[in-house]
Amino acid sequence: MVPGRASKSLGEITLPVQFGTASNFRVEHINFYVVDLNTTYHFILGRPALAKFVAISHYAYLVLKMPSPTRVLVLWANLSITYACQTESLALTEATDLSIQMSSMVNDAKTVLADDLEIPSLEPPRASTKSKETKEVGLDLDNSTKTIKIGDHLDPK
Repeated sequence: MVPGRASKSLGEITLPVQFGTASNFRVEHINFYVVDLNTTYHFILGRPALAKFVAISHYAYLVLKMPSPTRVLVLWANLSITYACQTESLALTEATDLSIQMSSMVNDAKTVLADDLEIPSLEPPRASTKSKETKEVGLDLDNSTKTIKIGDHLDPK
């Protein structure tokens, strides 16, 4: 599933899926739904497929186990390939999300009035205090002669 997007199946196909080697393998026919999505996955085995294989998955160890005619099949994933696919998937998701956000911002920008886009040439008026008093504040606790006057009506010099 892709966040924010609906997907519709283009069709369905049944394919034989095989796990294992020539000496120890398991084959089942699995139904796949074909969809047009930009993902890093070529196919996804869901719960029905795993149930058909009577497979047990352990996501933390990236292991899939299932019974076969001779012994238990153990399939180990390649951690570096898994990490690369996950990184690519996250980058693709971020790019898709950014593209959706950019389209939304462009549409929002088209609705802004031209008057709101003008940059004012005058500085806005500043709020003034009602008091015309000055206050003398000490700058150094050890030397009382170092002071500064604070007020809103003083000469800038």
